[in-house]
Amino acid sequence: MLAEQRMEIILAELEQRRAVSVGQLCGTTGASEATIRRDLTLLARQGKLHKVHGGAVHIGEQFRGGEPDMETKQRLNREEKGRIARYAAGLITDEDVVYLDAGSTVMLMADCVQAQRALFVTNSIACAARLTGRGLRVYLLGGMLKPGTVALVGTEALLSLGRYHFTKAFLGANGVAVSQGFTTPDPEEAAVKAMAARRAREVYVLADASKFGTVTAAVMFPLEDASIVTDRLPDRRYRDYTSVEEV
Repeated sequence: MLAEQRMEIILAELEQRRAVSVGQLCGTTGASEATIRRDLTLLARQGKLHKVHGGAVHIGEQFRGGEPDMETKQRLNREEKGRIARYAAGLITDEDVVYLDAGSTVMLMADCVQAQRALFVTNSIACAARLTGRGLRVYLLGGMLKPGTVALVGTEALLSLGRYHFTKAFLGANGVAVSQGFTTPDPEEAAVKAMAARRAREVYVLADASKFGTVTAAVMFPLEDASIVTDRLPDRRYRDYTSVEEV
């Protein structure tokens, strides 16, 4: 198959699906992963798609490649994040084993938790310090310390998570989109979030309204794998995929 034909197929698939993986395109075109990745790079340079980790998204979606540092994120939408955090903290009972990640909204939960006998596990040093300061039981994952979000990630963090079963996990996301699911810019953070979700009986993603319709580089998991807590749902289609609580 000629390169021009492959690229036409790639763009047609994107028009239909809004997001495609390298594996899907290999199956559709019969080309190798290396070839598809080269095609995606060229099409991205031409401005015809957004290349993301593991595939591509339609140019019509809002794509964000970078990530602000934690100090900046904490200043954004503070009132909305506070409402979300207070509601989420109210879901925790004394019997729960809870995972809290390093999201800026999730971190605010540490100041609102009333369940004094719950056990907490986190990959956020700042979140662990807040919880410990309130006299709560906290375990901190091992791993590599990531600048910016000050989160522990990598192989050691994944191995640490494998030692736990959680009743509830509360996670942040940089992007929430119908076709692309929950996303975050860093593949290593995405892997930790995905593992935490797999180890939990109930999974909640805390996302203010600004996160909807946004796609970032690394996929966490599909919408169906978590409930959403938000201040305002801008598109009712999300309720077709998962439960959404507006607070």
